[in-house]
Amino acid sequence: MISETGEQLGTMPLFKARELAKERDYDIVEVSPQSVPPVCRLLDYGKFKYEQTKKEREARKRQKSIYLREVRLRPKIGEHDIEFKTRIVKKLIDEGNKVKVSILFRGREITHPEIGKGLLERVAEELKDKALVERAPIMDGRRMIMVLAPNKQQIKPEVKPDKESPDAEVKDS
Repeated sequence: MISETGEQLGTMPLFKARELAKERDYDIVEVSPQSVPPVCRLLDYGKFKYEQTKKEREARKRQKSIYLREVRLRPKIGEHDIEFKTRIVKKLIDEGNKVKVSILFRGREITHPEIGKGLLERVAEELKDKALVERAPIMDGRRMIMVLAPNKQQIKPEVKPDKESPDAEVKDS
């Protein structure tokens, strides 16, 4: 048995542990049920659960989730449209998302997959400083797909300015 402050109370029968918990107004929580004898702890279980959910919420706030976004192209796309879609892909990558660039072939366009592959390689070439090709262009039915991921060197972690250290000397001029 471990007390609420963390000190060892030793082994004791269950009825004595219940009396002790009731006397101190705490709950008995089994910490290690596999050990012989089982290890229990006195604590306020409601407060413990509240603090645990609070920590989980804080962890979720700090966590950055990466989404897989999709940009669709066509084999007969115009020059300006390619540039426009490439800017969209660049913006999505700058936000830290992965981007799936796909080309949909309709009708007889499927007989010329080299056109689609050339388009995907062109997009990858224009974004080579911002993105890495995570999955090379491959055919998936009537679609050709390529996945781009943000370049790790481009993502800069947020640096918070340090507060002045307490042992730093202040000099007046």
